[in-house]
Amino acid sequence: MIWCVDDDSTIREIEVYTLTQTGFEARGFADGISMLEALKDEIPELIILDIMMLETDGLEILKKLRSESAYKDIPVIMATAKGTEMDKIGGLNSGADDYLVKPFGVMEMVARVNAVLRRTAKKEPSTDITVGNITLKEKEHTVTVNGEKAELTHKEFEMLKLFMQNPNMVFSRNMLMSKIWGVDYIGETRTVDMHIKTLRQKLGSAGSQIKTVIGVGYRMENEA
Repeated sequence: MIWCVDDDSTIREIEVYTLTQTGFEARGFADGISMLEALKDEIPELIILDIMMLETDGLEILKKLRSESAYKDIPVIMATAKGTEMDKIGGLNSGADDYLVKPFGVMEMVARVNAVLRRTAKKEPSTDITVGNITLKEKEHTVTVNGEKAELTHKEFEMLKLFMQNPNMVFSRNMLMSKIWGVDYIGETRTVDMHIKTLRQKLGSAGSQIKTVIGVGYRMENEA
C-alpha cells in the first residue's frame, strides 16, 4: 500500500490513480495529520509526502515519522515545487529516502517508488532451522545431523521441516496427512508411520528427537 499525502486534490488523485493502474494499492490524504492518525490502524509500504501544504509542513511530518520507532523505517519520498540543491539536502537529511520535484511525470514517480522499495526492502529472514543436533536449510533444501548430510525424500524433508518449525507440538497422523500430502489425499495413515520410520533411520541418533505420542501421533523434542 502506497500513501499519497498532498493538499492539492488534483495531484493527489493523479498519484493514486497512476499507482493503482501500475499494480499498487494506493490511498490519498489531504494532510499529514489525518495520515498520522491512519498509521494507528495500518502501516503503508511507502509514503509520498508533499512538503508545502497549507495545514501541515511535510518536513515536520517526516520528523515525527522518524522519531517514532513504529514508523521510522517507512520509506518516504518527498514531493515539492522547490528544486534547489539545499532544499533537497534538507529533505534527505531529515530522513527522506528520495525526492520528487514538481512538476514531475507520473512514470518518473512510479520509477522512483519502485527504486525506493527495492533499496529499502527488508532482507528475507534466515530459513535455517536448528533443533537439537539437526539443522535444516530450506533454501538449499538440505539437512545435516551433527554436521553430516542426511539425504531425504521431498515428503521426508517437508515432514521434518514441519516438526522443526513447531518443536514439542503434537501432530496427529491425520494432521500430517493433511499438511504433507494435502487435504484431498486419500490413503492409509500407515503411510505416515512408514515415513516417520525412514525419517528416523536417516537422521541416525538424532532420529530419537521425533517422539511417538501413543494414541495421538508424533512430535519433535528439542534435545541437545
